[in-house]
Amino acid sequence: MILTGPEIAAAVRDGRIRITDYTDAQVNPNSYNVRLGDTLTVYAEEIIDPHRDNTTCTRHIGADGYVLQPGELYLGHTVEEVGSDAFVPLLFGRSSVGRLGLFVEITAPIGDIGFHGQWTLMLSPVRPLKVYAGMKIGQIMFFLSVGPVSLYSGKYQSTCGPQPSRYWHDAKPTVAR
Repeated sequence: MILTGPEIAAAVRDGRIRITDYTDAQVNPNSYNVRLGDTLTVYAEEIIDPHRDNTTCTRHIGADGYVLQPGELYLGHTVEEVGSDAFVPLLFGRSSVGRLGLFVEITAPIGDIGFHGQWTLMLSPVRPLKVYAGMKIGQIMFFLSVGPVSLYSGKYQSTCGPQPSRYWHDAKPTVAR
């Protein structure tokens, strides 16, 4: 079951959902709008290797915005810190942003129960697209979980700003047969 907007607001008030900085104006009928932070991270190397820590570069979104280019993966972040120990959060791009040709969080929209922090956004434009810090970029929905809950305590807990992949922390080389 998905939480409605009024239930999201109630859950924030009673502590079942934590959103910093929460405002009623960002509550939708069944989601909460999140805004784009002012920092982007891009991979600096031509080939990204999941079995090692890859070099990244940081870009700042100034007051005049920042133009995203097709063929590049940008890691952004939400302004808001969002999490819950009671509900499963899912983050999707807003339809108005998708209609501008920006893919947001296509491959990894699900958050873990117990994660709290800024969300890293995977941004990929179809054409050159200017983005602005603070623009509404996505929406988080909250779903009721069923069964015993094991709270998230992984490598991205309490993150601030865009986080590159830490896949290599857990990666084990495989042998082709």
